[in-house]
Amino acid sequence: MGIGSSGAPSNLAVMHASIAQIDIFVGKGFCGHEVSTIARTLDCANDVLGIRAFRWRYISETPGLLNGAHGMIVRAEPAVKDHHLADVLFVVGGRSGRDAQWLARMRQMTRLARPCVLLSDAATSYIKRTKSPSGNVTTHWRDAAALAEAQTHPRLSNRLAERSGNVITAAGGGATAELVIELIGPQLKPADLAELGNRLLLPVMRKAYADQPKDITSLPALSDTRLKAAVTAMEESLDAPFNINELSRKIGVSTRHLERLFKSVFELTPARFYKQLRTKRARALIEETQMPMIEVAIATGFGSGSSLNEAIKQEYGLTASQMRKR
Repeated sequence: MGIGSSGAPSNLAVMHASIAQIDIFVGKGFCGHEVSTIARTLDCANDVLGIRAFRWRYISETPGLLNGAHGMIVRAEPAVKDHHLADVLFVVGGRSGRDAQWLARMRQMTRLARPCVLLSDAATSYIKRTKSPSGNVTTHWRDAAALAEAQTHPRLSNRLAERSGNVITAAGGGATAELVIELIGPQLKPADLAELGNRLLLPVMRKAYADQPKDITSLPALSDTRLKAAVTAMEESLDAPFNINELSRKIGVSTRHLERLFKSVFELTPARFYKQLRTKRARALIEETQMPMIEVAIATGFGSGSSLNEAIKQEYGLTASQMRKR
């Protein structure tokens, strides 16, 4: 496994060949899923090896008991400047990732050429603050859509992880375990890696340079090529929506049959599904950019601020301005 071409050593392994101590940076509202995934993967690796090869701790600019976004509580140690720096620093997503209190710790790590891994919201925050990174960057596809719309980050990719200097940006979420495995992989034998994947119930261990399954057309449920073609056409025309009769002709089925296909998989009519896609894109632009509302409306095919506002309120129970303030 590795970030790089097939057969080449992992860029992550080259950066730091031996990993023993891992710091997990958290703050109020941290992503509990990513925190627990890191800890569980390291604990399972220790179990496979039969020794405590990997140690981890939680650190924070606001130490003590901290509540995560979904009820998880951890006890964090203080992140003291230039003190007890680990071999690798993980910064998890959630509110604390967006708040970017971890920037000082990241700079301390990078000065010593030690890897700093930024997951999901933390990766997004870093990308927004770093206009010209030395290498490619990535984040969760949810945020990448809004970043790409701004057109100020030309080195943004759709991969699960990217390295820029000593900073590794990553999608996080469900791909966190595989990223941890890639980092510690050079210290495990192939049989140990296979056992670790089995214990974590990973059906496939994706490489970190693999593309994210960001679009709906990657769902296994879309085995019908006509349904997949319809969803692809919708996703490619969010800014200039066409009516369902046009869509039916485009993919070569009747309107009634298209409705049956959508209801059998999504339990929605094609028109309702199409509107949901556009509303979700509008939400990303409202929350993650400073685009004027009329430009958001145009970019998502609503045409006017009032139409956009009505769609947002119907879907999320908030007006567009309330959503941006939140």
